[in-house]
Amino acid sequence: MGPYTILIGLSLAVLLSYVFDLAARATKVPSVLLLLLSGIALSQAATYWGVAVAVPPVMLQLFGIVGLILIVLEGSLDLRLTRDKAPLIRRSFLAAVLIMGVQVAAIAALLHFYVGARWQSCLLNAVPLAVVSSAVAIPSVAGLGGAKQEFIIYESTFSDIVGIMLFNFILQDDFAQGWSIVTFGRDVLAVAVVAVLSTALLAWLLGRLRSHVKFFLLFAFLVLIYSIAKKLHLSSLVLVLAFGLAVNNADQLLKHPLLRRFLHPEQLAGELHQLKSITAESAFLIRTFFFLLFGYSITLSNLVSVSLLLQGALIVGVLTLVRYVYLRYVAKTDLIPELFIAPKGLISVLLFYSIPSRLLIGEVSENMLFVVILLTGLLMMVGLQLARKAPELGEY
Repeated sequence: MGPYTILIGLSLAVLLSYVFDLAARATKVPSVLLLLLSGIALSQAATYWGVAVAVPPVMLQLFGIVGLILIVLEGSLDLRLTRDKAPLIRRSFLAAVLIMGVQVAAIAALLHFYVGARWQSCLLNAVPLAVVSSAVAIPSVAGLGGAKQEFIIYESTFSDIVGIMLFNFILQDDFAQGWSIVTFGRDVLAVAVVAVLSTALLAWLLGRLRSHVKFFLLFAFLVLIYSIAKKLHLSSLVLVLAFGLAVNNADQLLKHPLLRRFLHPEQLAGELHQLKSITAESAFLIRTFFFLLFGYSITLSNLVSVSLLLQGALIVGVLTLVRYVYLRYVAKTDLIPELFIAPKGLISVLLFYSIPSRLLIGEVSENMLFVVILLTGLLMMVGLQLARKAPELGEY
């Protein structure tokens, strides 16, 4: 396959993704679903024409990590921290924590009694199935607007962060011992300190850099800090969220004279529009290739299994039931579209690939993950369609 053939393919992929985004705004069919199905169709076409191109898992992981960083950054750059938003932030955080905790426990119980695996393995395999993917949710609710959109952005971002922290906690060798809580608390404190320092450093760089090559240099620093924190088993997504919130809310957060002297919030405000634009376009590009490659990596024949589809439907049913009970009886808030918008995606794949082989459960395969991603994507499509005409039952 020559270089021009590859370039034609890459260009067509970007153009196709843009068309899918336009179609998603008109039809409320998530563009992610269309990308996944296109990847599967591309794989079938390649098999038919005898062009075998293997997708290494590490390539998916690389696209996934960079995509997750950019998408969380994109979402956090749109959020304003004001006093009137405090109740919304608190409710979205509680929703992310409580819903995920119950969902992970429920799915782990199913796995434990179904396959008889150890509780640590069951809990670890349940986290990727329960975590809400901000990479899918945030772009999909761009047309909602108002408190509903902000709630979903906050909840999905918190779900990513809490999911990673819970995953790292369960992954500890001393997970079942009391000492694990101490080590986990130490890691939380460490990531809070690193978040403050790294955010200050990145904000200082953004205000000081005068070269025409500025934002991708900033992204490189952000990815570097994220990767180092990840190697230290810290919840490094907090760093990305903190940086985005700090830049977008510099006028609110940097009121102290010493902070204003060194970080220059007025300069940050001047760079904000361009940073948002470049982040959004970069996230669009990375998301396109990730979901196309993930769809391409799925073997369609393995999905044509009644038992696999029933198991996936059971898992999604349990996840949706837990979410319904929380929204209806605990939060006592709207069900449409909030009940339906809890998609799985990029973060789920990343966490699944991070499970050590000794803790993997055979029944929770890549194909099972794809079925859950597909079904939750279809539910999200239903929710977005219903949101067009549903009256609000409550306020955030």
